[in-house]
Amino acid sequence: MNSRIESAGLSIDPLLYQLINEEVLPETGISAEAFWQGLAGIVEELGPKNRSLLACRNEIQQSLDDWHGLNPGLPDLPAYKDFLAEIGYLVQEEGDFQIRTTNVDPEIASIAGPQLVVPVSNARFALNAANARWGSLYDAFYGTDVIPETDGCEKGDRFNPKRGEKVIARAADFLDRVFPLTTGSHLDVSAYEIDRSVNPAILRVTLIGGVQTELVREEQFAGFILGDEGLVILLKNNLWNLN
Repeated sequence: MNSRIESAGLSIDPLLYQLINEEVLPETGISAEAFWQGLAGIVEELGPKNRSLLACRNEIQQSLDDWHGLNPGLPDLPAYKDFLAEIGYLVQEEGDFQIRTTNVDPEIASIAGPQLVVPVSNARFALNAANARWGSLYDAFYGTDVIPETDGCEKGDRFNPKRGEKVIARAADFLDRVFPLTTGSHLDVSAYEIDRSVNPAILRVTLIGGVQTELVREEQFAGFILGDEGLVILLKNNLWNLN
């Protein structure tokens, strides 16, 4: 058995100590001494609180076990709710509240990502799960009840041009709200082009009639692919607060 390493009052597994000191910290600018001292402070402050919370959890669990032992079968819901409130499992709602914090990584605070419930060690599963989250906004609008089947806009067995017009208008409205242009609407766009004469490249937009415009927030333009099948534009909307 490996002997543990003592640092800042902590008893640390040697493999963890080596990982933190040699692989995690070198690129952060944080010294090993500062890290372990900071961790020791956190353990000292929160350790008693965590032990108290775990003890409280054990007490609640024991109360639940005892109650269900004395009351087998489906419980009387009002009585059960009163019991849960009595042991502190349910608490009185205090009204609306808000939480604010700082220094949260963008991947958690502002970037909306799909929840992929697949083993990350299997690349094929992860790729299939990611691809399953891509789809056509047109198909989504056309095939669901987002666009009502009234006023001649039924889905039917064949493509309905009138419903198609509604779909295009609805998609353009979505783009206008999420990726607004400085002038005009995405519904009136005749061409999207990439200006590579500047670095980084800029998305240029031409409206019907020749009016030139661009995104209100240029940073929403994330990238593009220009291939045999034409131009593919990648925009990101996590920067935009939709109300």
